[in-house]
Formats: sequence, structure tokens, C-alpha cells
Amino acid sequence: MNGENIGVRFHQKSSVSRNKTGGLRLQVGQKGKEEREGERVIISLSQPGLSQSSLEKTIADRRSCRTFSDQPLSFDHLSTLLWAAQGVTGYHHGRPLRSAPSGGGRYPFDLYLFIHKAEVLSPGLYLYKPRLHAVQQIRLGSFSEQLSTIGLEQELFHSAGAVFVLAAEFERICSKYGERGYRYVYMEAGHISQNIALEVTSLGVGSVPVGAFYDGDLNQLIGLDGEKHAAIYMHAVGTLSE
Repeated sequence: MNGENIGVRFHQKSSVSRNKTGGLRLQVGQKGKEEREGERVIISLSQPGLSQSSLEKTIADRRSCRTFSDQPLSFDHLSTLLWAAQGVTGYHHGRPLRSAPSGGGRYPFDLYLFIHKAEVLSPGLYLYKPRLHAVQQIRLGSFSEQLSTIGLEQELFHSAGAVFVLAAEFERICSKYGERGYRYVYMEAGHISQNIALEVTSLGVGSVPVGAFYDGDLNQLIGLDGEKHAAIYMHAVGTLSE
């Protein structure tokens, strides 16, 4: 194809900007312990809890939720959700294995977390560190208004307790699989997303996956270049209304 990188072109052509919607339409450890690594604040998470709910019942009960209560997400629930999404579940020849399958064990995804209403963690942007089972504080502040605008004015971003963002660094997997790696990235986004959705259901909270957002604006908000490292998928999570 004249040296053209099809994977890069696909990602760019399927991105949404304010001037190009592509036909998109919307329907409505010692937990909490803070440590510093240089200028970075690292906050340890609690160990994931194991639910007694059967897998079959969890699958049957899973539903998307777009309305959340004003109650904050519990710290233990957040910790378990992060583990379910990208946590270390074992080791193979000394290499950590994560909760979701990944082509060649390359793990191209980083999991960012916008906190709006949650126990222990102040509102702000965080990065999950799987090997530490901890979050790194990126910057503090409220981002609900910005995320609502980025998410095509969806009200759910105002009421959610937290928003998970799956961001892929393509070279981690494309260095082994070439352009085929782009396909594996989108497959893996689905694996991670389903883990979040099922864990949310098991914990008795709510979530909805969101693919409708302005790519460039979200990447800029997080600090990603949008080409080598880009946001792929979002999950809004919150406590359920009575």
C-alpha cells in the first residue's frame, strides 16, 4: 500500500472531532496509603474482594446504567474494579499476567481514572499501576464538565463517580505483530471492558461503556499524543439510585 500504515490510518479516520462526527449519533496494600516517588504521589489500593455471585447470574444481570446517585464510590469497589480491568492475577516465568487476555502478552493498554465522587481519592486524574496495585496521581481537580463536553454532552458524566479511560500505546503490540497489532488492540479493549462491566454488576454498582467522544480533546486532557498513545474507550461508573 505504498508504505502506508493502514492501522494508523484506520485509527485516525475513525476518530471523532468537533468538525467530523462520522455519522455518530447518541442515545440517551495498606489501602489509601500515600507514598512519593520523586514528584509522583502513589496511593495504594485495597485488595480485591471476591464476590459470591455466580458468573452466570452476573452475565444475566449485566445492564448499562446511565443514571447514578450522589453517593460516592467506595474505595474498596474502585480497587476491585481496577484489578478486574488490568490487575495482576499471576505470573508465568516471572512475567506478570493481567486479568484480561492480551495478544502475545504485550499489554498495550494504560488505564486512566477520572475521579469525581469517591472515598479516599480526591477529585482528579489518576493512572493505575498494575504491578503495584496502586494509582498514581496525575493532577487534581474536577473534570466532569470537560468530560461531558468531550463525551458529546452526555449527562451521565456529571453524575458518575468515576470515569475509566482505556488508552493504548500501539507500539507495545505493533512492535511484534506489525499492523495486525491494531486489530488486537481493539479486541483487547473489548476484553477489558467486559471485565469492568461484569465486576460492576457483581459489586452492585452501575456503569456504561462510552465510545462516543471527541478523540483529540480527550487525548489532550489526559496528555496523550493521540497517534502513538491514544484513548480508545471509556467507562462511566457510579453508585446506583435507590
